[in-house]
Amino acid sequence: MSKKLNTTDATLLVMGSMIGSGIFLVSSEVGRSLTSPIWWIGTWILTSFLTVTGAYAYGKLSSKFPATGGQYIYLKEAYNPLTGFLFGWTTFLVIQTGTIAAVAVAFARYTGFIWPDYINDVPMIGNYITSQQILAAILIVILTGANLKGISFAAIIQNVFTVTKIGAIVLIIIIGLFVGIQNEWIHFNNFFVEGNTLNPLTNKLEYVSTTTLLSIFGAAMIGPLFSSSAWNNVTFASQDFEHPQKTIAKGLVYGSALVCALYLLTNIAYLAILPLQGDPNGTTSYLRGIMFASQDRLGSAALQTVLGNIGALVMAILIMISTFGCNNGIILAGGRLFEAMAHDKLFFKKAAEVNQNNAPAYSLIIQGIWSILLCFSGSYNSLLDFTVFAILLFYFLTVLAVFNQRIMQEKLAFKDQLLFATYIILLLLISINLLYTKTVPSSIGLGIVLAGIPFYYVMKKREIN
Repeated sequence: MSKKLNTTDATLLVMGSMIGSGIFLVSSEVGRSLTSPIWWIGTWILTSFLTVTGAYAYGKLSSKFPATGGQYIYLKEAYNPLTGFLFGWTTFLVIQTGTIAAVAVAFARYTGFIWPDYINDVPMIGNYITSQQILAAILIVILTGANLKGISFAAIIQNVFTVTKIGAIVLIIIIGLFVGIQNEWIHFNNFFVEGNTLNPLTNKLEYVSTTTLLSIFGAAMIGPLFSSSAWNNVTFASQDFEHPQKTIAKGLVYGSALVCALYLLTNIAYLAILPLQGDPNGTTSYLRGIMFASQDRLGSAALQTVLGNIGALVMAILIMISTFGCNNGIILAGGRLFEAMAHDKLFFKKAAEVNQNNAPAYSLIIQGIWSILLCFSGSYNSLLDFTVFAILLFYFLTVLAVFNQRIMQEKLAFKDQLLFATYIILLLLISINLLYTKTVPSSIGLGIVLAGIPFYYVMKKREIN
């Protein structure tokens, strides 16, 4: 590149990668688990702490290893090539492709708000495939094709849609905090309401013990954590930034902090417009409340309550634009990561090749094919369960690496040691809880990571031969 990117570019790239579908969908699922507003908003507060702290730690690592490959390089240098490979392996099988699939399904879900007769979750083929899943697959094909045209074309798409998606969030915040409060629709004046969770078998509110509530709280964080992920993607292209030792670090912290602030304000806006608790059989968005928003399309439900059907339609379109742009950036970043791995002879050899547009064509195509298959693996929430545990595992290992004086070449300040130790302990507790409460999807995620070990030695053997 003739012109290197600056801190502003890095910040916008982080924001563009983070903001996708989650903030418009997952709060409903969280509301069905935690029916007390103080616990409900607490998941987003804790997620914000973990996200910004993680970004700060990655920034310290990026200052020591400003090379393309980002997290893959950090893990390889801090531990060994096997750990770096397992990150890349899991990123391909679960993290990157699972996120692409989930965001594509979210795009289709909001498209279904506009054309419900054609795009919905009603099985079309057998008891599995739906028109939403088919549209999600088509979206991945389109965006993979766009990225095959080269980074310049993909960057244009990313920049345009990043501004639009931020606008969609700001719109919800303004309406919620001003219109909602002005009309006395505020619903968070009493944070301790009847019940603290919803019994999924009876659809009735009930109180549970503190220990059980904390466990439910940890499991409910899957959605917020997923919504706040992908900020690390900017590290994959470190060499495209001017003074990457400083630029990447600032972009990570600034971008993640701004998005987390927007997310907190958005959830308060939801709570200003809609009650958290609702009736699953309610005839209006208001009566269904946050927890029972139609197909979890909370962004549209909020604007529909204030502006009627036109508000819901506008929000659905904005969210479609948001998810479209988010997936474009994730697809782009993943392709570059697998290209870097291929150069280390730890991925398919052809993944290192680029086409006439200097795009890693093979990497993009196989990433797209696997993402499409994951679209048909289950619902949006199933994809989140499938993905988040693996994400947390490598967050844990990467932040733990900042304590390694060999690679950091200095001892951390005491306040940073305390901060990162708190992060690691919280992440460990959440991960253990997920293994307990979401045993099957979390075990599958862990199994996929471990399954990469024999493949690593196969790749190394091929390299020697």
